[in-house]
Amino acid sequence: MTDQHLSPVIALTAELVGYPSVTPKDEGLLAYLANRLEQSGFQTHLLPFGEGEERVMNLIAHRGEQGPHLAFAGHTDVVPPGPLDEWRSDPFQMHIDGGMIVGRGVSDMKGAIAAFVVAAERFVTQYPDVQMSLIITGDEEGAAVNGTRRQVEWLREHNMIPDLCLIGEPTNPSHMGDMIKVGRRGSFNGVIHVEGTQGHVAYPHRADNPVPKLLDILHKLKNWHLDDGTEHFQPSNLEITSIDVGNAVTNIIPAQASARFNIRFNDAHDEWALEAHIRDLIHQSGCSDQVTFEWSCSGTSFVMDDTTHAHSLQDVIEAVTGRRPELSTTGGTSDGRFIKEICPVMEYGVIGATMHQIDERVMMADLETLHQVYLKFLHRFYGL
Repeated sequence: MTDQHLSPVIALTAELVGYPSVTPKDEGLLAYLANRLEQSGFQTHLLPFGEGEERVMNLIAHRGEQGPHLAFAGHTDVVPPGPLDEWRSDPFQMHIDGGMIVGRGVSDMKGAIAAFVVAAERFVTQYPDVQMSLIITGDEEGAAVNGTRRQVEWLREHNMIPDLCLIGEPTNPSHMGDMIKVGRRGSFNGVIHVEGTQGHVAYPHRADNPVPKLLDILHKLKNWHLDDGTEHFQPSNLEITSIDVGNAVTNIIPAQASARFNIRFNDAHDEWALEAHIRDLIHQSGCSDQVTFEWSCSGTSFVMDDTTHAHSLQDVIEAVTGRRPELSTTGGTSDGRFIKEICPVMEYGVIGATMHQIDERVMMADLETLHQVYLKFLHRFYGL
């Protein structure tokens, strides 16, 4: 699967891409990593959480007992490849094309895992007494119920709490050195159902059309000015993602209509305040007795209170790349929303422009750069 002429980082990336680990399948990838890390003195814990089709494999690797404790974190699961005939090569066989490596997960985020695993191996060989953990899940792209959330519980139970966690998510928009994530917005999902009475379009007085009522509620939602942004976050945003009536013909007034929406919210809100305001908007529509509102919050907003470590990482990245990254909270959610419950979290990885796309790819040179950043930050974090 690997070429003997590849660097350790690229060779490990090739190994990881070769496992078709589409959520929630692991296909033996984490057992492979556990065996490899044991050879560098890590105690490894393969942690299957969930039952049946929801069962997910996770890995925590740890070594050392005293002193500062840094954890790297990431996920080995990937999204489905999509149409295979649209890929330039097998998505689960790393392909090298003009200095670029192509394969599902090279950007998000098997390449970063390879970079921090090799950096950790090299560092502990030189400094065997340091305390370090690797927190790797197979459930980030899916429901995220039996992955990092459960690992955090396990770490608490075993009193294995890091002082800092660095996640390898692809944070850079265009160039290595663009951006470090020091927080994330929250994500609120809502579903609104409006019940009506089905009937013939020629006899509307005998029916009760739910569609205009739903559109009125959605209009109120879209006109809701959530905020203007806060000190650390851009303005919150609500997007309507689907409207459905289940009606395939033109001469029937439907019996029900539903819509889904998502709010990416900053630290001016919490899930309970959002829920309350949405219920108030529904009440203002005058049809709340016909409405069912369901919601879930997959993560609240968070930001590093003390950015000392983030400034250290900025220094390292600038030294390696010549660019000083901004500290940002933009973008989607990550498993940092779970890890932040036990320690400060920041994120830095490769360029994310092609993640989840056909022909997902990253420059080999960028993975080598990322490895150097991780290795130099280890020296900075431990003062060695």
